[in-house]
Amino acid sequence: MSTKVESGAEMVSSTAKKSWRTAMIAGGIIAVIGVLAILSPFVAGVSLSILLGALLIVGALVHVAHAFSGGWKRFVVQALLAVVYAIAGVALLSNPVLGLTTLTILVVAFLLAEGVLEIVMGFQARGEKGWSAIVVSGVLALVIAGIIWAGFPSSALWAVGLLFGVNLLVSGVSMMFMAQGTRTAAREETAPSETEARGA
Repeated sequence: MSTKVESGAEMVSSTAKKSWRTAMIAGGIIAVIGVLAILSPFVAGVSLSILLGALLIVGALVHVAHAFSGGWKRFVVQALLAVVYAIAGVALLSNPVLGLTTLTILVVAFLLAEGVLEIVMGFQARGEKGWSAIVVSGVLALVIAGIIWAGFPSSALWAVGLLFGVNLLVSGVSMMFMAQGTRTAAREETAPSETEARGA
């Protein structure tokens, strides 16, 4: 009975080691990409614009495939969607800087919506623990949106790439901290098993 428990603990320990190492490496790579994006926000933004254009072209092809797999009504709708996707994709690929301007407008709109919603949610939760942090987060979102919009259209050259880089950096560092936590937890779980095995 004890042998099965020990082997199970060893398997859990081995799996935990692999998972935290994978997460640590992935987090490190994501963080490095984030730093590079922060250092070169224009390049990062243009790259995102090109990537979005390519995804829209792929979406257009998918809609074309769906258009020929259904009836006449479905064909018309899917064909129209394919045309819209294709036009948007070609526009982004042919002029990614212009696409970057459009993305910046979308980012500002998103930040405005997010800021307002967070402030409303924060005041609705007034009195509960952490409600002020939600309000502060909403205010910061509005401030960032205001800064980007005040410098528009020149802010389009750095806003999207910079925010993307910051997001990647935060995500990467968070993954690394989580991996470290998993590693610590795995060590604490395996320590009692090893002690019992030695005592036996």
